[in-house]
Amino acid sequence: MKSFFRMFTKSAAEFKSIRCITLTGILIAISMLIEMHSIDLKFFKINFAFLAIAAIGMLFGPTVSLFAGFAGDVVGFMVHPSGGFLPAYVIVAGIQGLIYGICLYHKNDSHSIVIVNNITGKKTDITLYVRAVIARLIDVVLINLLINTKLNLHYGFIPKQAYTEAVVTRTAKNVIELLADLPLLFVILPVVLLIYKKLPANKSSKASA
Repeated sequence: MKSFFRMFTKSAAEFKSIRCITLTGILIAISMLIEMHSIDLKFFKINFAFLAIAAIGMLFGPTVSLFAGFAGDVVGFMVHPSGGFLPAYVIVAGIQGLIYGICLYHKNDSHSIVIVNNITGKKTDITLYVRAVIARLIDVVLINLLINTKLNLHYGFIPKQAYTEAVVTRTAKNVIELLADLPLLFVILPVVLLIYKKLPANKSSKASA
């Protein structure tokens, strides 16, 4: 339990880094850009803006990704307003960022999941992939299906119907999205982490450690 709360303290300390602030700002901008070019269907919207928030959570932890979720939703509305400003969705965006930060923060890899090829003996660390699956599943079930369905019904963004019926109706759409989301996470997150670890500032900090 102490290590769990320590993760938030460690993440909050990331705010002292110019690199953290800069990269978080860039990724929030990317998230808003993706959001603006999402596929808007009749009763739901498909977009991959969560990828940028997931990357923030992986690099800088839950405290930063919580803030990024809030900031991305507020600034996104200011840049591209549509309808009224609804604080409930800002809170949901923050929770979404929190989920990815808790599940993906790479500096909290105290336990690794490794698979071994019985023929070659080669070891492959799949920790990030397992965490990505867990994070996206929690996001889809908790945020998309349970919370957003309730909010969308309340604000009239989807046809009026029973809550459980609406959840069932939206399940198929979210399962289809999940099948597309996971391969993207598996490709993008390792690449982002690799690039981040190769940044000059990170190299110098390792050398001085």
